[in-house]
Amino acid sequence: MELLWRHAVPPRAGGRGPKQKVSVDAVVAAAVALADRDGYEKVSIRAVAAELGLRPMSLYTYVPSKEALAVLMVDAVATHDAPIPADAAPRDRMGAIARQVRSELLAHPWLLDISPWRLVLGPGRMLRYERQLAAIDGIGLSDLDMDRVIAVLSEFAAGNARMAIAAVRGAAQRSDAQWWEEHGPLLDQLMPVAEFPLSSRVGAAVGEYYQAPADPDDAFEFGLNRLLDGIFAEVAGSAD
Repeated sequence: MELLWRHAVPPRAGGRGPKQKVSVDAVVAAAVALADRDGYEKVSIRAVAAELGLRPMSLYTYVPSKEALAVLMVDAVATHDAPIPADAAPRDRMGAIARQVRSELLAHPWLLDISPWRLVLGPGRMLRYERQLAAIDGIGLSDLDMDRVIAVLSEFAAGNARMAIAAVRGAAQRSDAQWWEEHGPLLDQLMPVAEFPLSSRVGAAVGEYYQAPADPDDAFEFGLNRLLDGIFAEVAGSAD
């Protein structure tokens, strides 16, 4: 907790010691850069120390463990959120909550490897939550429903981001055209149209439209608009 709020917590009296070569901020930034480049599985105390030109054991004077470092990394990334314009339409402000969550995950896919459950709240994530609440405050939602809306939008965006990241990684290994060229003939035998008429019809329409199994970007826009429709219908119904 003190590490997360290190810029707000007064330094301990008598806490003098050997001068540190780098700052905790620099350690966290190096860990984020490493995760962005090589993935979260490559982040370790030893690897981050190497990025900074430090001995592995010396890094423990900055952070006690990889788990603590992960919490600091998540909070540091959250500080980069842009403010949601207060003069935007309520629907646009609400949509911005989901778009920011999705954009962050696409920029930092390793965030999906860190459990969001019970992460200690730091200044970055608290500022994000405050901005998200401010974006939907006063539109007719109760305090509890404001939190629910943020959770639903965030979880929808995270699920879609996971699929979008998987699509990018899959395409890097093999194109959809190559995959269908290899597996299509066998699938035609295993899944005859007569046995799966709806799947065949809808699957053909999807494939023709996207030229791919799906389009996560399109699914995000469709799903977000349906979510916003439902939320605002509920708000309007409560006001009647």
